[in-house]
Amino acid sequence: MTNNFILKNENAVFYECGYSCDNLVFLNLKGEKFLITDSRYAIEAKQSVKECEVIESSELFKEARKLIRKFSVKDIIYDPNDFSVYEFGNLAKFGYINYKKRLNFSKKKRMIKSSDELEILRSAAKFGALGFEKFSKFISENGLDLDEKELFFEAENILKDRGNLGLSFEPIVAINENGAKAHALPSDKKLKNGDLLLFDAGVKFKRHCSDRTRTAIFDNGLNFTKDQNFTGKKAEIYEIVKEAQNLAIKVVKPGVMACEIDAVARDFIKKAGYEKEFFHSTGHGVGLDIHELPNINQRDKTILEKGMVFSIEPGIYIEGEFGVRIEDVVAVSENGCEIL
Repeated sequence: MTNNFILKNENAVFYECGYSCDNLVFLNLKGEKFLITDSRYAIEAKQSVKECEVIESSELFKEARKLIRKFSVKDIIYDPNDFSVYEFGNLAKFGYINYKKRLNFSKKKRMIKSSDELEILRSAAKFGALGFEKFSKFISENGLDLDEKELFFEAENILKDRGNLGLSFEPIVAINENGAKAHALPSDKKLKNGDLLLFDAGVKFKRHCSDRTRTAIFDNGLNFTKDQNFTGKKAEIYEIVKEAQNLAIKVVKPGVMACEIDAVARDFIKKAGYEKEFFHSTGHGVGLDIHELPNINQRDKTILEKGMVFSIEPGIYIEGEFGVRIEDVVAVSENGCEIL
């Protein structure tokens, strides 16, 4: 397989050389690495890259074509997700190179995490969990009568830890019926005693993501542990989701297919009578991107290996009433998995 490839995705480039920005082209040609970027980023790029030459240019693709000609390569791998139609046309307008399409080229390379990456992901998870604790304290002290928009604003500030951390994604803060929208947008709905609150959030540490969801009851206070005191239908649904997640986590180990993890959670929820109310996958890979490989869904037949990292997040969503999701990120270990 050729070792020549071209990248534009920021996280894919960071993985290769330790630096990225929003205007670059990265090339690996016969084992030599080049990062092409403009003058706004060149100084920092030169200070940050590892084993890579930085080339400053305002015409990225023209510079890339020059390098390709210089190295006389015939085949170059690219991921079609990386390039717009216009960009790829600009890159490949001379027909002497065979551009080989490899979907998710970088994500497949990054699927098994190194020991260093796992340590960073553990730290990211730890910082994320601490953010959940701080946010629950804030809600307990100040949350009554605040609306989702205000809670969302406070959650972002708390999770960022005065600029020390980034966000994996915009947090989801959803009360009662808004929790039935898996990716709810914050509204003017105010938090009252007895309300269900779904909170899905993650932080970035050294560019690596954490991801976590808890569903909790607010009653003159709130905590994000998995032990909640819901009553009635909410209690029934909550216990089903909690057990579905627990069962799925228990079957994670090397040699199991990703789709088998999904099947365990999905079958349990189906037997409980809520098949249609669980409408997303059981999980997704987590790393430099918040959504990586493997996909823990009904179709992904990836055989799990030690070092793979992904979320397990079953949910049940009752439209117009409430939703419950519980999520943790796990790393496949020698004989099972570690909950990060």
